[in-house]
Amino acid sequence: MIQRIQTIWTFLAVLAAVFLFITGQDVILSDHFPILNIACVILVLVGLLSVFSYKNRKRQILLNNISIIINVLLVGVLTYWLLNLPGGIQFPEKGIEPMFPLIAIVCLFIANTYIKKDERLVKSVDRLR
Repeated sequence: MIQRIQTIWTFLAVLAAVFLFITGQDVILSDHFPILNIACVILVLVGLLSVFSYKNRKRQILLNNISIIINVLLVGVLTYWLLNLPGGIQFPEKGIEPMFPLIAIVCLFIANTYIKKDERLVKSVDRLR
């Protein structure tokens, strides 16, 4: 059942984490610890685990909620980074990094909506038996 609509939305959130990993290479949050890279790898792994755990809808919702929390933290950290970033010609794409976690949050909320809709459908079919 990988072809469900919530899988597509979750996969779009994973793609947003991959794009954040690619575009966020110039983001320096800590001198010794790559916070953004580790967060992106965790988001990709949790997202893929959520995509392939389609038989357990409660686990899927839990994994999506964990991804939403990590994305919210990333939005805060990236916004802090942008506010402390000096302007200039060196960063022509200034401001694009926080957009990817926001897109992922929206996609994960939509995916959770469809997962809950499937859960209600399964419960209603179980009542009829």
